[in-house]
Order: sequence, then C-alpha cells, then structure tokens
Amino acid sequence: MIVIENDWLKVGIVSNGAEVREVKHKKNELNYMWTGDSTYWGRVSPVLFPIVGRLKEDQYQLDGQTYKMSQHGFLRDVEFTVEKLTTDHVSFVFESAGRFIDVYPYEFKATIEYALNEDSLSVRWKIENKNMEEMYFSIGAHPAFRIPLLENETINDYSLKIASVNNKDALEYELKDSLIHEKAAINNTETIPLTKSLFANDALVYSNMDRTSLTSNKSGHGVEVTHNDFPFVGIWSKHVETDGTMAPFVCIEPWYGIADTHDTSGNLKEKFGVNRLGAGETFQAEYEIKFI
Repeated sequence: MIVIENDWLKVGIVSNGAEVREVKHKKNELNYMWTGDSTYWGRVSPVLFPIVGRLKEDQYQLDGQTYKMSQHGFLRDVEFTVEKLTTDHVSFVFESAGRFIDVYPYEFKATIEYALNEDSLSVRWKIENKNMEEMYFSIGAHPAFRIPLLENETINDYSLKIASVNNKDALEYELKDSLIHEKAAINNTETIPLTKSLFANDALVYSNMDRTSLTSNKSGHGVEVTHNDFPFVGIWSKHVETDGTMAPFVCIEPWYGIADTHDTSGNLKEKFGVNRLGAGETFQAEYEIKFI
C-alpha cells in the first residue's frame, strides 16, 4: 500500500490498477471508502479504460477487425509503477508495450496522479498516444463510498445531489441490459433520496453535470465530487436481488465515455462518447473528491 497524507487525510493506494483503497479523515476519524467486500462488489475505485461500461455483445469493430473486450476494459487489473512519491502526492505510470494488442490495437502510456489539498483528493489522468495514427478510447472513474458512515445512521438518511453549475443542457439515460437508452432532459439540479430500490434497474447516468454529492441528512458527513467538463457521470450501487435492498456503498463515477447504445454500429470510431486522440498527442482530465 502506497500512503499519501496531510493534516486532514490519509490515503492508501495499491499499485495494482493504481486503485485508491482507503481514505481516513484525521479530524473526524471516519473511513470513507468501501471495503471491497466481494459479497457485494470486490473493488473499491478502479480506473476504467479503454472502455467505460459494456460493449454490445462485448465486442467492437475497428478497421475491419473484430475485438472482444469485457466491461470497463483492462487497465484496472494491470500493475502500475510509482513514478514519483512525496508526502501528499503520488504518480503511477503504465505503458502498454504490446501487451494488449490482441484486444486493443493501440499503444499508450497512462499516468494516474493523486494529490491532497486539505480535505480534498485530486485525481489526474494523462493518456499519451504512442501510435502514428489516431487513437480511440474512453476513460472513467469508479470510486465507491461507504454508507452509512456512522453507526446511528441508515442508508435512508443519505441523499444524492447532482448539479450543473454552468446551466448546461443535462440529460438522464437509462440502462437496459447494460446498454444506454436516452431517457429525458432534467433540471440543472436534482436531489435524489437513497432508497433500497434506487439501483434496481442498474446505474443512474447523466450528461453535462459538474458536481455530485452524497451526504447524510443527519450528520452532514459525506463526499462531494467535482467533475467539471466531464461529459458523463454514473451513480451506482449493487442491488441485492435476494432481499431487494442495496449494498452499503454508492459509486460516483465521472466518465469520459459511456456504455454502448442499444443501436450502436459497433464501430469504435463511431461509438457514442468515444474520445479521439491524434498521433503523439496527450489527453488530460482531472476530478476532485472532497471528504466532508
């Protein structure tokens, strides 16, 4: 476990997937991250690349060839190298070096950085195109936050709030069989109470939202995720079919990319939400998590 810390937070990150596993607030002594209990979901905060969500029939076409790839891609399972480590900052790197050419015919370098500023954690991504041609990809976050945070609380004491601070046109999408269907336009701010059936139909997905919070209506503790300029955000928890409840965590997922639409052509270059990166160019994005 790689540890970074300041006077407010202590964060533990593993090199496998460059995945945050623990965040402890030194002032309120709360642990914010999901435990990774495989009874519900065995991950904590994987990075999704080179796809976000599921492909139709778990495959895509590129330049006349068909490639198979499972949900969320492969970067979450690779071993990163620590490039730089200070007390409150760490950067991890991974270079493809031909290891995934059978499922993704592009070479790339991925850098994932974590930096602390008081009670906030900034997450920065950098993807470098190592090809002599354009590269197509998606990238997304999937951090899971533990709820309830206090013993005298229940899931029903928590609510979600999503906001578009710049009054952008916001849309809500629905997932059917893990594929995207457009649902409706929504207001610039939406408050969503947590209920046991909220995620019975899979994730909630929105476009053009800038900020998502998950907080207790009793204690005020929770998280606020700022994802300005991210085209999509997903919100998800595991729905437990046996008793109709939800798992004790909620994921807030800023995405540059999204699952296939139900009517996709399957061509990666035409994929809804896909990013295009020129030869030798670099993509960068950043989001921030405030632990309240």
